[in-house]
Amino acid sequence: MSKKTVFYPKHKKAGAKLIDFGGFLMPVQYAGIKQEHHAVREKAGIFDVSHMGEFFVNGPNALPLIQKISINDASKLKPGKAQYTAMCYENGGIVDDLLVYMLNDESYMLVVNASNIEKDWDWITSQNDLNADIENRSDDIALIALQGPESANILSQITEEDLVNIGFYSFKTGIVAGEKDIIISATGYTGEKGFELYIDTRSADPLKIWDAILEAGTPHGLEPAGLGARDTLRLEMGFALYGNDITKDTHPLEARMGWLTKLEKDYFVGKDAILKAKDNGLHRKLMGFEINEPRKVPRAGYDLVNGDGDKIGYVTSGTQSITLGKGIGMGYIQLPYTEPGTEIHVVIRKDHVPATVTKPPFLKK
Repeated sequence: MSKKTVFYPKHKKAGAKLIDFGGFLMPVQYAGIKQEHHAVREKAGIFDVSHMGEFFVNGPNALPLIQKISINDASKLKPGKAQYTAMCYENGGIVDDLLVYMLNDESYMLVVNASNIEKDWDWITSQNDLNADIENRSDDIALIALQGPESANILSQITEEDLVNIGFYSFKTGIVAGEKDIIISATGYTGEKGFELYIDTRSADPLKIWDAILEAGTPHGLEPAGLGARDTLRLEMGFALYGNDITKDTHPLEARMGWLTKLEKDYFVGKDAILKAKDNGLHRKLMGFEINEPRKVPRAGYDLVNGDGDKIGYVTSGTQSITLGKGIGMGYIQLPYTEPGTEIHVVIRKDHVPATVTKPPFLKK
């Protein structure tokens, strides 16, 4: 049976279409994916992302544990800063991608994908031979994403925090709509300016904050948005989705995550396997492509072929770009065909539809 987030009554009242996602009953759309997508790109959208998982790591061995499981270098963090990273198995396959928030010198919050909460928790605890204090607070934390060019104007009406000085991948803890100790983070999954609000439901009222944002935002064109728009928005930016673009069967270098894989670190789980893959040379890479014919939409699982019809890869994510008005996708492509500008073909219902390889993001901000 699907779990419900604290905002479920709000989605139901707003007439959202609800689906199971990551074990949670979540809104896939309200007024419609296209309308919600445009609202986020042009004005603002509010998302319930409370299905995400939050683990708290504390104590003198908090950083050593995070360094062990993270491919990025968390020692570079300072209190009030966040970092994008991933965890890998010994063979280099990706456990999950996640965010690391440094709360203070001995306290961190890890934010993981909803469908991986249990798996990630088991993985991290299995690696915790350092006896760091770890706590799964996923059920306590409600999470709102306010995204779009109007987001700061909207949020500034219900908080006295100086939003201008919260830089990208930075955060502050403050009061929002009269509720205390809210983490206000300048992060998001849409490519637009925005904020994510982490609300401890044991001490603050998330429904009050949701209502206050909607009230402040309606004159600015704010709309509630669901998972459908979240997916089209993230794909236009080329952001990876776990389970599609990155999995236990992909490693960070071929997944275009080399920039956050700090191989100069003394050790992290999977480092040796990733170094070996680097020395052996990549055979494929996660790349983007744009469809060259109208009304042709790529979908996950479709084959990618060359001009002779030989299979050279497969689609991991695909959609009709609402902003650009054409089919876009990402997929693993054999190395000889990964140069931007290369023509490939997507097999759509037996048709070999021409497409051009490109390096994401598709939407140049």
